Amino acid sequence: MTSGRLPFPTVAPPRHLTRPIGLLLGLCLLAGVVTAGMAFPFVAGVGLVSNDAGDSVNSTSSSLVEGGLPLATTLTDNAGQPIAYVFDQNRTQVTADEISPAMKAAMVAIEDRRFYEHQGVDWQGTIRAVVANSASGDVVQGASTLTQQYVKNYTLYVEAQTEAERLKATEQTPARKLKEARIALQLERQLSKEEILTRYLNIVFWGNGAYGVESAARTYFDTSAKNLTVAQSALLAGMVRSTAATDPVQNPQAALDRRNVVIAQMRDQGMIDESQARSAAAEQLGIVSPLNTRPNGCIGAGDAGFFCKYVTQYLTEAGFSAEQIARGGYTIKTTLDRDKLAKVKASLDAEVPPTQPNVANTMSLVEPGQDKHKVLAMASSRTFGLDADARETSYGLPYEPVNLGAGSVYKIFTAATALEKGLGINYQMSVPPSGYASPIYLDGGGRPIPVANSGNYPERMSLQDALATSPNTAFIKLEEFTGVPDVVDMAVRLGMKSLATTPFVDPGTGRRTDRSIAEVTKAQRLASFTLGVTPTSVLELANVGATIASAGKWCPPTPIESITDAAGNPVALTEAPCEQVVEPGLANTLFTGLSKDDLTGTAAAAARQVGWNRPMGGKTGTTQQHKSAAFVGVLPNLSGAVITFDNSNAPRPLCDGAGSPFACRSGNIFGGKTPAETWFGAVKPMVDGTPVLPLPPTDDRYLTGGAESRVPDVVGRGQNDARAILERAGWTVTTRTVDNLAARGTVVGQSPRGTALPGEQITLQVSSGTVPAPPPAPESQAPGQPGPPSQEGPPPQEGDRPGEGGGDDGDGE
Repeated sequence: MTSGRLPFPTVAPPRHLTRPIGLLLGLCLLAGVVTAGMAFPFVAGVGLVSNDAGDSVNSTSSSLVEGGLPLATTLTDNAGQPIAYVFDQNRTQVTADEISPAMKAAMVAIEDRRFYEHQGVDWQGTIRAVVANSASGDVVQGASTLTQQYVKNYTLYVEAQTEAERLKATEQTPARKLKEARIALQLERQLSKEEILTRYLNIVFWGNGAYGVESAARTYFDTSAKNLTVAQSALLAGMVRSTAATDPVQNPQAALDRRNVVIAQMRDQGMIDESQARSAAAEQLGIVSPLNTRPNGCIGAGDAGFFCKYVTQYLTEAGFSAEQIARGGYTIKTTLDRDKLAKVKASLDAEVPPTQPNVANTMSLVEPGQDKHKVLAMASSRTFGLDADARETSYGLPYEPVNLGAGSVYKIFTAATALEKGLGINYQMSVPPSGYASPIYLDGGGRPIPVANSGNYPERMSLQDALATSPNTAFIKLEEFTGVPDVVDMAVRLGMKSLATTPFVDPGTGRRTDRSIAEVTKAQRLASFTLGVTPTSVLELANVGATIASAGKWCPPTPIESITDAAGNPVALTEAPCEQVVEPGLANTLFTGLSKDDLTGTAAAAARQVGWNRPMGGKTGTTQQHKSAAFVGVLPNLSGAVITFDNSNAPRPLCDGAGSPFACRSGNIFGGKTPAETWFGAVKPMVDGTPVLPLPPTDDRYLTGGAESRVPDVVGRGQNDARAILERAGWTVTTRTVDNLAARGTVVGQSPRGTALPGEQITLQVSSGTVPAPPPAPESQAPGQPGPPSQEGPPPQEGDRPGEGGGDDGDGE
């Protein structure tokens, strides 16, 4: 044979000898007599410990027969390709037919040449070692069979949990030797030689983090145990006696010499012929450089590091212990889409380089669904790692709550609450001017905090237009109707679950309280909630979009596709059940209510930059001092959220110009800038070439609102008649006279018209019956003189920040 591989030798092992267990003690006694002066201490020692050793023999033997080993758990992407390994011991278990015959032969040749002849204890070797070691004054050493070595390794790598137990498992004492021998004898009555050898090869440590022959084959040769050659097998077999002394990286000559000793033993025992021995001994060590070692945990996952960490956290919250994950040998197929992750990471880094000081750009993607919301990708501009000097971090930026908040994205929750309370997305909202003093927006002393808009707005606009252009005063006014507690509850229902579990931090003392953010916000009626001042998870924001796109069905954002154990059997995972948290019609219509942001709203410029041309829902957000900004974008089959923020210990405002955002004295970042640009930069390449999906159909109930919000149209009626109709319908009425040619006392206008908040006052414009004569025409304008100011200015900027008041004024800290 010249291939370097060979069949395992067909040596028929003799019938097992039926010597009693007491023979070992007899041999030891005989050795004591022969050594004249050393019999008593040795025999006394055996007598004292034999009973104690026997107490645990049966239980250890049973465990050994079951054969459970600590195995590495593998996390894969949704295509089944590994992304990370989690382990206490880097071991992959293989079956007998997955180990090359050369490897089995090499191990027997160098470690236990009479393996197929003894019954678990090599009596000839044991008596020889007893005599030799006793004569030299040492305790019993040497002569361990592969079966005994398996017992010792099992005790060391499986049963021992503490350093003291590990030391005890390797101590050179008669008690341990006796216990190993008794267990080995039992084991050989229950398992075949092939099974014992396979188990030994799976359990032994080969150095450099490699446990078991499969891991060793991949670590040193980047191959499998099944494909190990004679030379490779001899090198590995020669290492088990002392992995440090024969480490082929640190001590290559010693490793080579030891390998050639093994090859010679294989030849001498007839396992290979002379030609094969010469050929194998002539080979170089052949180890890969660098060694193919496995990083342990999420540090080895690269750009998928944040996702990997979320998976392990999700599993522990679902009931898996860290020990189970690290020792269970599971294959965890995740929902990670590698292609989408690559596009997300590229867009994040394009907007905020990983080395940019004080700025983190984070994004998560969730797939909507009626029975599952799969997390497709999550990443950060910050590199996942442990080197803080290189601006790396292992903190869960894309899923842990960001303390700086998401700004006006939270207006989604106020809008959803208003729809549930009877309004529609066509409701004409009142938009108070900047400086509006709301009766519910107060500082700690109970004084109103003026609310400002970033831009100029008409006195009224539809709820849909308000979601696109984001006037702060309009949503504070709307919150007066909805009430703060119901808006908070809506946020939690739609997906902001951490609000109900994250402790509220007292802004005065900086201390955590024993109540959640949701509890305190509701109890104190903190109207700033609609302006997005609370800690916010990027992943939860993405899942809010998925809930809306799933017709109001909330499901936990799961990163798990399936789990199988080491034997390939499915493993159940307990996850929170999906819930219908709002009516499908409400969610579908709210989706449409969010559909103007990329067209005429605060994200329109970012959408135009990439040529965006398909229906979507979106909402931007910015906190008051511009320390963070956010964007949520939703398609029927994909939802994503981005938050850009100062992630330093002392956050500052962010300036966002032509380059990357940076910390500055007075910020100007908005959700329509870096966050929206990141979202469109990531998602546009994902959807290019795919079918354009329409938004779901709207529900008339949530377009125009319920009957309780509909205002009778009285335009054209007489003043008294109009007032009576409105008052009978439950509205309060005020009037003002306007110049109009309609008959005196005729109603020529009303505000609001169509729908209004319950209890809102209706203003009627009543005709005076006359119109004053027009003023004289102005004189001709001289060339070069400026004309009257234009009424057409730039579109309003994103109105995502409240006024510059004190107290809880929405700066998101």
